Amino acid sequence: MRKRSAFGWLELIIGIIMVFLGVFIFVRPETALTGIVILYGIIAVVMGITDIMFYVKMERYTGFGPAVSLISGIFSVMAGIMLLVYPSAGKWILVLLLPIWFIAHCISRLSHLSIIRIMAGSFFYYFTLIMNIIGIIVGCMMIINPVISLFTAGFLIGIYFILSGIDSIVIAVSKIGLR
Repeated sequence: MRKRSAFGWLELIIGIIMVFLGVFIFVRPETALTGIVILYGIIAVVMGITDIMFYVKMERYTGFGPAVSLISGIFSVMAGIMLLVYPSAGKWILVLLLPIWFIAHCISRLSHLSIIRIMAGSFFYYFTLIMNIIGIIVGCMMIINPVISLFTAGFLIGIYFILSGIDSIVIAVSKIGLR
């Protein structure tokens, strides 16, 4: 792992945190709400910074970067800071904010697919594609029917975080994490 770039290490750390957070939420959905809000805030800030770093890195090497990644990163940082500053308000808007964040993050990851296919191979490409399409569908379901979000948020979010954490770990240990 010594040859890993800062991006690879950050993706690995995010992935491990997300897997542990997903398992915790899945096991104890009723008692984890305040902790979830604070941890979501931290993860949203870190993931937003990662998306912004990806944009800057692509801009530097190719002359242009995926604007979706930059916009998604800015929104993730803003959402994370809001959750950290106002955790009690975060509990109330968790039902609407997280689906929007899921959708924004999944769209950002989908914008990286061409690079993932080139650098990491077909298996990682299809895994990331399927995982992020599922994330968009779950996010849309949670926006359309907030009752689903209210009663199943812990389980849906736990499963999503486990899968998203695995996706981040896969990206970190692939060729993308080397550069």
